[in-house]
Amino acid sequence: MNNFILNTPTKILFGQGQIAQLGQEIPADARILITYGGGSIKKNGVLDQVHAALAGRTVLEFAGIEPNPTFETLMKAVEVVKAERIDFLLAVGGGSVADGTKFIAAAARYQASPDAWEILLTRGAKVADAVKMGVVLTLPATGSESNNGAVISRRETGDKLPFFSPFTYPVFAVLDPATTYSLPARQVANGVVDAFVHTVEQYLTYPAEGRIQDRFAEGILQTLIEEGPRALAEPENYDVRANVMWSATQALNGLIGAGVPQDWATHMIGHELTAMHGLDHAQTLAIVLPSVLAYKKEQKRAKLLQYADRVWGLREGTEAERIDGAIAATRGFFEQLGVKTRLSAYGLDGSTIPAMIAKLREHGGTALGEHQDIRLEDSQRILEAAR
Repeated sequence: MNNFILNTPTKILFGQGQIAQLGQEIPADARILITYGGGSIKKNGVLDQVHAALAGRTVLEFAGIEPNPTFETLMKAVEVVKAERIDFLLAVGGGSVADGTKFIAAAARYQASPDAWEILLTRGAKVADAVKMGVVLTLPATGSESNNGAVISRRETGDKLPFFSPFTYPVFAVLDPATTYSLPARQVANGVVDAFVHTVEQYLTYPAEGRIQDRFAEGILQTLIEEGPRALAEPENYDVRANVMWSATQALNGLIGAGVPQDWATHMIGHELTAMHGLDHAQTLAIVLPSVLAYKKEQKRAKLLQYADRVWGLREGTEAERIDGAIAATRGFFEQLGVKTRLSAYGLDGSTIPAMIAKLREHGGTALGEHQDIRLEDSQRILEAAR
């Protein structure tokens, strides 16, 4: 196992009714800006719960953060933060709202450059301060509620880039599984796929004697395989929703990736698909991951065999048959959830692959994967195999 430093400072308030505790988590004199997306939190009553918990406080709202949060929209929120002297941000929604709010928090205090896009260009390296923030999670998927990363898009240039900063950890996150009951099936399925691939990116690499991390990762994957389809079939089953929500948080809070190699090629390639074609983040992951696993199956051989055995129970046949079976089972799981795994299923014929590879080059994605051996030509072959 490699050396590591693990710091997970976000306080988790988990369970039904926990939104009512918000008032105890935010300073009484804070000027609060609630950030959210398209307004579903108004329809399902979550926003009313938030306001009730913050009664008597100074509270403003900023709506309209997109599923792939854009720099253009977020900079409007930054203007509000500065003009209204906001000193606490409360993201109410899914991972995109949490991601966008992290950028707002950092950009509102950014002094290294007058152009806050530099935060993305430098992957957050120059962020020296941020407005404090919390999250009320309504869509389990990204794990953004308890980590320090975010991914932001820019409409003007067609870019989608990540950043990370120790200053953008949420102070707390409220996770009430009941808030997810009204989610559309597409969002539930996307969330399961997202959490699954987050786990795989930290698990399906090469053996590093991270036995605890492996077992935790395998437990998350098995839980998602069991509970993902049930979340679609039984939308108001509290225990099912609770296990899916907690799996998504555990998938990317730093625990299973501590001390072990990580991949992330699927995400980097997938970001270009979203930026160019507007596909849901999870849809791009479902397209790219099976292709990455097939393309790199020799380099990932030992862990793929472990994955086949421990996660999918594949113990018969040759090693090659078990590896291929595990990759097929992964694709089949995504398809079972209703998330298609081929470019052609989204009306894409592959003609834009060269343009996506050009963007990948522009964004520095020239050496991806746990061995940094996925070059641009490899990424192109991976996308071509995903047609």
